[in-house]
Amino acid sequence: MLDSRPTIRRRATVGNYIKLTKPRIIELLLVTTVPMMMLAQGGWPSTWLVAATVIGGSLSAGGANVLNMVCDRDIDAEMGRTADRPLVTGEIPVRNALAFGVILGLVGHVWLTATAGGLAAWLTTGALLFYVGIYTMVLKRRTTQNIVIGGVAGAVPVLVGSAAVTGGVSLEAAVLFLVVCLWTPPHFWALAIHYRDDYRGAGVPMLPVVAGVGSTIHQIRIYTVATVAASLLVILGREVGLVYLLPVLATGVWFIVGSIRLTEDRAMAFFRDSIMYLTILFAMVAADALVGTPI
Repeated sequence: MLDSRPTIRRRATVGNYIKLTKPRIIELLLVTTVPMMMLAQGGWPSTWLVAATVIGGSLSAGGANVLNMVCDRDIDAEMGRTADRPLVTGEIPVRNALAFGVILGLVGHVWLTATAGGLAAWLTTGALLFYVGIYTMVLKRRTTQNIVIGGVAGAVPVLVGSAAVTGGVSLEAAVLFLVVCLWTPPHFWALAIHYRDDYRGAGVPMLPVVAGVGSTIHQIRIYTVATVAASLLVILGREVGLVYLLPVLATGVWFIVGSIRLTEDRAMAFFRDSIMYLTILFAMVAADALVGTPI
C-alpha cells in the first residue's frame, strides 16, 4: 500500500505558501483593477490584457503580502488572529519566504512590463516597495496614522488599471484612487477596534489602542463621509453617468448611516459592510462602462 504522507505534506506546504500571499486581500485589490480597466476602455477591454494585468497584479500583491509577513512575524506571534501564520508556526522557513516574496515581486514586474506596459509595472512595484518598506517596516510600528498613509499602496491598483489600458492615469482613475485611500482608514480601523487587545499586546500603535474606541469611531465617521463625497467626484470626468451615480449615492448614504450607528460591538459588521460598499461602488463603475447613461 502506497504511503500517502509525502503527498499530504506537499499539499500542506503548497497551502502554506499560498497562505503567505493573503489571497483574500488580493481579491479585494482586483475588485478595483478590472472595473477601472473597463472605465478606461469605455467597455470591455481585450480579455488578454485583463487576464495579463490580473496575473501580474496578483503576483506583485502576493509578493508584497509575503514580505509583509516576513517583516511582521514578531508582531504576528503576539496576536491571536495571526498566531497560526506559517512563519510564526515555523512551517515555512523565513529565508524561503523571503526568497518567495522577492521572486513573486520580480516576476510580477517583468510580466506587467511585457504585457501591460512600463507605467503599470512600475506603479505596481512602487506599491509593493511602499507597502513593505514604508508601511510595514516604519509606519505600522511608529504612528497611529499608519493606515492613513499606508493605505496609498492598496489604492494603486486603480491607477494600474488605467495605465494598462491607456498608458496613462485619467482623472477618473485619480479620483477613484482617492476614494480607496479615504475608504481604507474606516475599513481597517473597524477591524482594529475589534482586535485592539491583540494590537495592544503586540505593541502596535493602532488608533483604537492609542486614542481609544470613541475617538476612533469619530475618525471613522469623518473618513466615511469623505469617502462618499469623493465617490461623487468621479462624474467630473464625464466618463460615468446615472448607472454609476444613483446606486453609489444610495449606497453611500447607507455607508454613512452605518458609521453613525457604529459602536464597539458593531465593529466587525461595519468592517464587512465597508467591503460590500467598495465592491458595489466598483461594480457600478463596471456597469456604467458597459451600459452607462450620460448625466
